[in-house]
Amino acid sequence: MKKKFLKNNKLLTFILAGGEGKRLYPLTKDRAKPAVPFGGIYRIIDFTLTNCLLSAIRRIIVLTQYKSISLNRHILKAWNFFRNELDEFMEIIPPQQRVSSNWYQGTADAIYQNIYTIEHHKPDIILILSGDHIYKMDYRKMIRYHLRNNADVTIGGIEINASDSKEFGILVTDKNNKMTGFQEKPDKPHTIPDKPDKALASMGIYIFNTKLLVKSLMKDAKTEQSAHDFGKNIIPMLLNTGANIQVYPFIDENKKETLYWRDVGTLDAYYEANMDLVQVDPLFNLYDPDWCIRTYMEQVPPAKTVFAQEKKGGRLGIALDSIVSGGCIISGGRVQRSVLSPHVRVNSYCRINSSILMEGVVVGRHSKIKNAIIDKSVLIPENSVIGYDVEKDRKNFTVTKNGIVVIPKEKKLTLS
Repeated sequence: MKKKFLKNNKLLTFILAGGEGKRLYPLTKDRAKPAVPFGGIYRIIDFTLTNCLLSAIRRIIVLTQYKSISLNRHILKAWNFFRNELDEFMEIIPPQQRVSSNWYQGTADAIYQNIYTIEHHKPDIILILSGDHIYKMDYRKMIRYHLRNNADVTIGGIEINASDSKEFGILVTDKNNKMTGFQEKPDKPHTIPDKPDKALASMGIYIFNTKLLVKSLMKDAKTEQSAHDFGKNIIPMLLNTGANIQVYPFIDENKKETLYWRDVGTLDAYYEANMDLVQVDPLFNLYDPDWCIRTYMEQVPPAKTVFAQEKKGGRLGIALDSIVSGGCIISGGRVQRSVLSPHVRVNSYCRINSSILMEGVVVGRHSKIKNAIIDKSVLIPENSVIGYDVEKDRKNFTVTKNGIVVIPKEKKLTLS
């Protein structure tokens, strides 16, 4: 039975990638959250798609909605290699308004509006993923767990600090990992036995037996007061029916002592996750040859640094403790503890520290930048100072709770 279920045509995967990402604004001003650049050359959705690829999952449907052009373009460039004749595919489906005139009203409604796709492909089990988390996971292990436990539903769970519970759905289980309760973003979460400072959070990863999923979605669609959300509505409803809901403890393929799963849903969380990458021993390993993150690789020249006159007043082009992508030119400036996407140019006498510079950013001479996120194609005028006077920056840009200055895509600056 296990082999039958694990055949390619018995599994269908949905990736929810329509998120607006309001808390990441202005990075989401012109793009959906899963399309936001990350780590120099990647998009956030690349991590979920890589997990699918390395889990031998080849039947994938990406559900898009909010400002999806950038996301669509990236997927077609980076992930357009599946072979239809082998029953492989990656389809991008925006709201079709097949069942109503509404856009997707929630995570559950997004799947409900695509029931016709489920009926067409006739899978036995359905894997539902989010396209806006950073982590490494072999989904085959979770599928085997689901089958071994004869589960109706299996939910991915990860231990978090109980103090962070307000940001997550909290799972309550018995000693055998069978789900017995659910709390939606509680102030006082149910903690893990013997770990009073820890709680078990939902990762937004679900495996459903198809018949049960379709039945549940159709019932939920008729409930007017429902938010049509898996965590808020579908899972509690199934708990009340006595369904066998299992919780799968996250097994991290990142090969670090600390489990790594990040929802980079705020500007500060996004900034910190990028800054982790430039540490000597980052929590998230991009350099594991057994788990290479796939993305679109533009044909660009190698990065280079120029000018090495270290005498007083001379120009020194140098990058320290940084990620420097292809096509970058550090021309007599100093870059430290920063992430540079392709085609960034840092001109002479500049100082860039603890910042994220996205594709096509050009920094004029004698500029000083620290603790900043600068989106694509921004031209920084000569002698600009960013990140050194938060109150001054706040008059011109978005400044986060932690003091990170965020400059939106193609912003026209007149600083001096």
